Amino acid sequence: MPRSKNAVASRARRKRVLKAAKGFYGKRKNVYTVAKNVMEKGLTYSYVGRKIKKRDYRTLWIARINAL
Repeated sequence: MPRSKNAVASRARRKRVLKAAKGFYGKRKNVYTVAKNVMEKGLTYSYVGRKIKKRDYRTLWIARINAL
């Protein structure tokens, strides 16, 4: 019996990562391994960034309330 490689799923996975890395500079946009690493880092930054945004707005609101 031939070995099953599940090419459809692995291709879809690569395609998804490369599509998300669209617009990046150099190898970051078209080499899968590099794009994957950059995407993971970017997603981490975006998660952290959402928390920082809340923090910043809170300080801004407090400053505005105290200014009145």
